[in-house]
Amino acid sequence: MGDEAKNIIERDKIPGDLKWKTSDIYKRESDWEQGYRSLIEKTNDILEFKGRLHKRDILLKAMAAFEGLGQAVDKLYFYAHLKKDEDNTNTKYQAMLDKAHALAVKFETAGSFLVPEILSLPAAYLEKIQSEEEFEKYRHFLQNLIRKKKHVLSEKEERLLALSGEIAQAPKNIFTMINDADIKFPKIKDEQDKIVELTKGNYKKFMESRKRRVRRQAFNKLYDTYRKQKNTISQTLAHSLKKDSYYAKVRGHGSTLEAALFEDNIPLAVYDNLISSVTSNLASLHKYVTAKKRALGLKEIHTYDLYVPLTGEIQISYEYSQAVKTVQEGLEPLGDHYLSIVKQAFSNGWIDVLENKGKTSGAYSWGCYSCHPYILLNYQENLDNMFTIAHELGHAAHSYLSNKNQPYINASYSIFLAEIASTLNEILLTKHLLKKYPNQDIKAYVLNHYLEQFRNTVYRQTMFAEFEKKIHSMSQNQEPVTTQNLSEIYLELNKKYYGPDIHIDRKIEMEWARIPHFYNCFYVYKYATGFCAAEALAEKIMDKGGKTETYLDFLSSGGSDYPINILKKAGIDMVSPEPVEKALNNFGALVNRLENLI
Repeated sequence: MGDEAKNIIERDKIPGDLKWKTSDIYKRESDWEQGYRSLIEKTNDILEFKGRLHKRDILLKAMAAFEGLGQAVDKLYFYAHLKKDEDNTNTKYQAMLDKAHALAVKFETAGSFLVPEILSLPAAYLEKIQSEEEFEKYRHFLQNLIRKKKHVLSEKEERLLALSGEIAQAPKNIFTMINDADIKFPKIKDEQDKIVELTKGNYKKFMESRKRRVRRQAFNKLYDTYRKQKNTISQTLAHSLKKDSYYAKVRGHGSTLEAALFEDNIPLAVYDNLISSVTSNLASLHKYVTAKKRALGLKEIHTYDLYVPLTGEIQISYEYSQAVKTVQEGLEPLGDHYLSIVKQAFSNGWIDVLENKGKTSGAYSWGCYSCHPYILLNYQENLDNMFTIAHELGHAAHSYLSNKNQPYINASYSIFLAEIASTLNEILLTKHLLKKYPNQDIKAYVLNHYLEQFRNTVYRQTMFAEFEKKIHSMSQNQEPVTTQNLSEIYLELNKKYYGPDIHIDRKIEMEWARIPHFYNCFYVYKYATGFCAAEALAEKIMDKGGKTETYLDFLSSGGSDYPINILKKAGIDMVSPEPVEKALNNFGALVNRLENLI
């Protein structure tokens, strides 16, 4: 660790063409300060409309004011966050972000009356104005409020629910403190027989180790540690389920699943078809597990062997310039307009490429409405990092086109759609690399990389989704949610999903205890549906030979309609099981192809 730390350079030593240009947001930091001072004075201006929204012209002015202030606050916050992410040790930018966050809270508080007051207006009145030309850009926003109106309570009841919000966050907050602060893992021996502390951060690396004793030891120690907390965590999760059930009942939903899907207007069939289609097509996953067993030369494959790459480590090194060229080649099927956006990202200072001391770790794409998106990388010269570039460019292009083609109020797209553009880019890059490399070992490595993504995103997240559905049903039916029945359900699902040719180590029954997504009710299914939708869109793009107008329209839609409708306009019907089943069939075909390579 010491040697690695010495190699991380100071930010001022990084070439300018490998840093993002925050001057595209504010030319000078003094402009940010001026903007901040101005907004401090203007934030409460929105309050002048409070209690007057029943007047048509006042409502129109209030909406316009809310948009204008929202854009300005977002821009201020975004700039401060980027500067802080460049170097988290810089106290100047820490203070700048604190100020921006406080301003954002002030704005949200001032504007919090807007939606409740609009909802208090008669439905007939809202129906009338949403069809008028002046309200055209607010049409979907108003239609969505009308749709939600029947689940909105009286002002007094809504106030009581709002007051309970902090208490309702208790299960999630308690789990976060257990999982991120209090839980401590023991030490293990790494590949070089050095004693190292096991952490959530290095666990994945150990599970990918070529040395089986390392994988087995990390697996056992991790779940032994969670088992010691099993009763506390099971009760924390049980009360999170009760909280979700309470809010669903109070708002008049038939179940917690209905309540969770209602926000994005997702039909129940989408969730049910996902589970049904995946569980009806588990044979390919079972075959993949068997292929992994054979490739690794194991007499018996265990749960802790699932994350080891089949092909071993293939040394494909990509300098950043090579990665840029390869990604652009892979994305050529998306057409000239899309590629022009990609080239802007690479050449116009959208991307912060290299790791430096104090820089935020990982990778992301993020933006504000009034400026192009930005991408944070910590680039290392390997295949995974090249895929990360393609992934984040997908998010960036989606945001760029949504912001260019939608008003501020409709620009943000739903989480249900968020991973589609990024996953599609990875699919296209995979197809390109399989054509690019004649070497069988490299082909196998690329295929395995993709199949592991599919396994973890579609199969595993669907298993999570099925687990959630079962335990929420138990809670709603007043059945006890205990460590024992949570573990039994989870163990049986692992056996079903991974098949007869694997030894399911009993300790995996405690995996539910470390998944934070279970505290965000019915969230994980979106990863699986997004991956399958991306597969379907990629197939359409490849079939059309560069005719990408429909896909670009999808990327340009933002949140202008419900996500199911936006996808349907792009030719993908997620209410039908077809996209999921096609993706699963493709997985099966790729498993067969991999078997011939290894």
